[in-house]
This record gives sequence, C-alpha cells and structure tokens, in this order.
Amino acid sequence: MSSAGAEPAPHQEQPRRPRRADAQRNYERLLATARKVFSEHGVDAPLDDIARQAGIGNATMYRHFPTRRDLIIAVYADEVAALCARGEALLEDGSPADALFSWLRDFIAHVATKRELALAIPNDQGGQRSALFDRWHRAMHTTASTLLTRARSRGAVDPDLEVSDLLTLASGLAVTSSDPDQAERCLGILRRGIAP
Repeated sequence: MSSAGAEPAPHQEQPRRPRRADAQRNYERLLATARKVFSEHGVDAPLDDIARQAGIGNATMYRHFPTRRDLIIAVYADEVAALCARGEALLEDGSPADALFSWLRDFIAHVATKRELALAIPNDQGGQRSALFDRWHRAMHTTASTLLTRARSRGAVDPDLEVSDLLTLASGLAVTSSDPDQAERCLGILRRGIAP
C-alpha cells in the first residue's frame, strides 16, 4: 500500500489486472513500434504515426499510453528490463569475465543509444521522474554487481574493483566515444586494466 499522498509511477508500481490477450498484443505492438520510431525519428515523432505504423487506432493507443511521457517511460523501462535480463542470462556463461564484459558492451550501447530517450522524460513536481531514474539505475547497478561479484569470486578481475567505478568508466566510454570501434578498443583496455 502506498503512503498517503504518494502516487505510484506509471506502468511500474500500480498493481494491474492482467491484460486480455488482444490488449497485451496491442500494448506490445505499440511498444515495439514506438521503440523503432523513436530510434529512427527521435522522441518528438508524432504519436499518430506510431499508432498508424503499429496498425492500431489512436483511441487504443491513448488507452494504453495517455501521454507521450507515458509512452517514453514504457519504452525506456522496457529497454532497461531487456538489458537486465541479458545480464541474468549471462550468468550461465562459463567465463565470468566474458559474461561481465559482454554485458558491459551492451550497457555501453544502451547508454550511448538510449540516453536521449531517458533525458526526454519530462521532469515533474511530484518527483516521479527521479524515482524512475533511481529504480532504473539500481536495476542496472544490481545486474552489474551480480556479474562482477561472480567474476571476482573466480579470480577473473581485480578483487578490489568496485561496481560503481566499473559503471562510471563504462558510462564515460558510452558518452564520450562516438565511434563503436574506439569504444570496443577502450573496453579492451579497461578489461586488461582490471585483470587480477
């Protein structure tokens, strides 16, 4: 139960009844289309274009996503969930160091390509934007920490390496390198630098 006066964040905190199968398909189609359109045309792309490309009526789209902000939040939240799920899957990788650096590569690509999407979420007086960012950062931090702890326990990386330092270095690569080849070279340098 939420405390008095606190509103749950859209698409995240509210307990929801399961959607009907057709409604779930529409939701997923809108999300996939919005992700593609935002990537190709930016977050200011007309919402009507998203509905049209998804083959869904405007009224249906606005039932799922009443505002552009709601849609941007849902798309970005989905991107973060996919990134974290990738980290979970990598825990099965036989090489903890390879798993960690595969995920860091994905993290760098995420920060480099999804930053505009995250920054497009309008601020609000209720602090929902800050709460969302905090939750997303914690989820990515937890994923990185799990992969790093596994690599540390196998002696694959420097035992003193902190997850916050690792993510700071990876974020710096994502933000400053516009060339994917350069980012890959720098990631290799980072990997050699944190070897035990």
